[in-house]
Amino acid sequence: MISALSYIGFASPHADDWNDFGPDVLGAQVADPGPDDAVRLRVDDFDARITIHPGDHEELAYLGWDVGDASGMTAAVARLADAGVTVTVDHDAAALRRVTDVQSFTDPFGIRHELSYGLAEAAPFVPGRPISGFVTGDGGLGHAVLIVPDLDAATAFYADVLGFKVSDDIEEGGLLVRFFHCNPRHHSLAIASVPGMVGVHHLMLEVGTIDDVGSGLDIVNER
Repeated sequence: MISALSYIGFASPHADDWNDFGPDVLGAQVADPGPDDAVRLRVDDFDARITIHPGDHEELAYLGWDVGDASGMTAAVARLADAGVTVTVDHDAAALRRVTDVQSFTDPFGIRHELSYGLAEAAPFVPGRPISGFVTGDGGLGHAVLIVPDLDAATAFYADVLGFKVSDDIEEGGLLVRFFHCNPRHHSLAIASVPGMVGVHHLMLEVGTIDDVGSGLDIVNER
């Protein structure tokens, strides 16, 4: 079953800006571009985990979830099929993401998800600016927070169908956020419910030291 957030893709009319923002602000390493001139960013010794595709709107394109291996893929696909979810083998996506296999589906809110395993290793990671590095490993890329209109429906899908475990709920300013985990991270996914809205709120990347956070904040404040 799902063990980590492996990669994520966005679309943006300003995708090219990430060639500077990725290394100069985040500290990511720019990888070879995709065939659609997508900007591909590395954060560890694996191939690109963050891809920004040229597009007409700023939006989430897909979330890639690691299922570990072929048996994990079989189990995850079977669980989705039992719930009546259509899963599609996508060889083209596998080649583009540089993984062994991709099988994709959409959640009840129209968000594309990709089950995958075998993310290709690459040359040793070289940060785009001086930082100690990103914390990935068994915890995966980090976490993503999604906005959907129905928290109960989201919980039923992500917990009951995909197998995520609920970590806890936090309510602040009238907004209830539910956190889900699939590995030792407190959460790899969180869901906030906002009527009439579907999309991504943020992506979290963990760095090695508080100084990495502080230097990033300094750069943002200077830009």
